[in-house]
Amino acid sequence: MERIKTDILVIGGGSGGLSVAAGAVQMGASVVLLEGHKMGGDCLNYGCVPSKALLAAGHQAHAMQASGGKYGVAPKPAEVDYAAAKDHVHKVIETIAPVDSVERFEGLGVRVITEYGRFISPTEVQAGQHIIEARRIVIATGSGPFVPPIPGLDAVEYHTNETIFDLRERPEHLIIIGGGPIGMEMAQAHVRLGSKVTVIEGAKALGKDDPEAAALVLDRLRGEGIEIVEEAAAEKISGADGKITVETPKGSFTGSHLLVAVGRKVNIDKLDLDKGNVKHDRAVKVGDDLRSVSNKRVYAVGDAAGGLQFTHVAGYHAGVIIRSMLFGLPSKAKTDHIPWVSYTDPELAQVGLTEAEAKKRHGSHAVTVARFDYHENDRAIATGKTVGFIKVMVVKGKPVGATIVGAQAGELIGVWALAVANGLKMSAIANMVAPYPTLGEINKRVAGAYFSPKLFDNPTVKRVVRFVQNYIP
Repeated sequence: MERIKTDILVIGGGSGGLSVAAGAVQMGASVVLLEGHKMGGDCLNYGCVPSKALLAAGHQAHAMQASGGKYGVAPKPAEVDYAAAKDHVHKVIETIAPVDSVERFEGLGVRVITEYGRFISPTEVQAGQHIIEARRIVIATGSGPFVPPIPGLDAVEYHTNETIFDLRERPEHLIIIGGGPIGMEMAQAHVRLGSKVTVIEGAKALGKDDPEAAALVLDRLRGEGIEIVEEAAAEKISGADGKITVETPKGSFTGSHLLVAVGRKVNIDKLDLDKGNVKHDRAVKVGDDLRSVSNKRVYAVGDAAGGLQFTHVAGYHAGVIIRSMLFGLPSKAKTDHIPWVSYTDPELAQVGLTEAEAKKRHGSHAVTVARFDYHENDRAIATGKTVGFIKVMVVKGKPVGATIVGAQAGELIGVWALAVANGLKMSAIANMVAPYPTLGEINKRVAGAYFSPKLFDNPTVKRVVRFVQNYIP
């Protein structure tokens, strides 16, 4: 048994853990990193990266067979090779993997141990034949797919995001349980690659997003042939391989393959947290500083901290705790400035408060909602991407939230993430000069829409203008 002493022990080699390890070791701390499965974590291997790669394949197929008459291009049925699309997915993973590899991090000076870790005391973690004693321990174990206890599910073959990307034969009819972002992205990717798709959602599809924006996305998905059944919790599953039936209050649905995408479960079961005096429920219990409420040597980042489950949140958390661990400075995590995106077509992006949330928190009288539609943007008109809108929720001249649905919404939301994070006023966006013609003008135009009533419908402004025109040479 080898005993190791280190400044920082990181448990988990996903986005948050790798960010902590790389930042800490390059600033002079000794770091040990434990990863018992795949470096890069869920995002690289089973989540963000492969899903976007498969969506890209679906986009290409859709572009060929969708009507291109308005561009002068005749549509042509796409000849989809589903296995080759999956080859593309794995090629993308392989291209990115070296950035997250054991070799790279060992090259930075991190001691990487490819074993799972578990607490054996408040200051010690055992990983295989190693016992690591650390001044600071970071839990960055991420999450995995939650599999609900639906009667009959364990008797049929089903997929989660951890297995769907290894499927080589195109599903004839894919049934997806779960109408959140993962379910909807996989639904659109598969229908565009030639599968019939049914989505079964126990509540509202895309229910965490702005209802008006979500409705626009769902209309598009239904228009592409996806059957979306809402308010229909899965009650029982039966059948055999190639013919699986899901029973709901709204009827039974039979397909060839089943994907379960109902949420995430934090990976803490193997950690023996009680032996480390680390309080937990579904995740590690932490304060705003991301420190364990019961063991101040321990931090948690990303999904393990129990908050928003996004890769970029884990990276943000890493920066928060590095400030505390390495420099002893106070540092707290916030959530109001965190953006998220559903990468459907059209995309749906959000940062800060939705319209309903803003009015509930600040009062309807205090919130101004500025809006601009894609169909008024020249680049959107030129490219035929006119479906969508942006609306920004403004309180006392500052944006407190923004919703964008439409082409490249995930790119456009960055401006509003910057504004919310730094407390910028709407005037800062209005002062921006956007190149013409770009979709980026949508951000400037919505700022203009906020100021227009204050300028054009203001009697005082008009009196001043008349005075200047009449009396000042």
